[in-house]
Amino acid sequence: MTREEFDEVLKAFQIKSDGDGLFVAPKESTVTLHAAHGGGGMSVTRVEAIRISGGLLFARTTKKETFAIGIASVYALGIDGGNAESARKPAGFG
Repeated sequence: MTREEFDEVLKAFQIKSDGDGLFVAPKESTVTLHAAHGGGGMSVTRVEAIRISGGLLFARTTKKETFAIGIASVYALGIDGGNAESARKPAGFG
């Protein structure tokens, strides 16, 4: 993923910068990063904050773990949680 593509995803997911280059997920939301390189893949779940420095992406999880990933290796992001209006409501459970 290019930096421009990544910025578009952040915008679409309403992930905003705190002003110091740290991008924070919306309240009660977390991000999942999917990356692959050299035939191996990994997913980083429950990411609450992201910082980009050069070609590296640093992802901090809700468990305060930090992962460093080459931004070019990231191929997809997902977001879950959020406000009550956007939360998934299974059929028959109001």
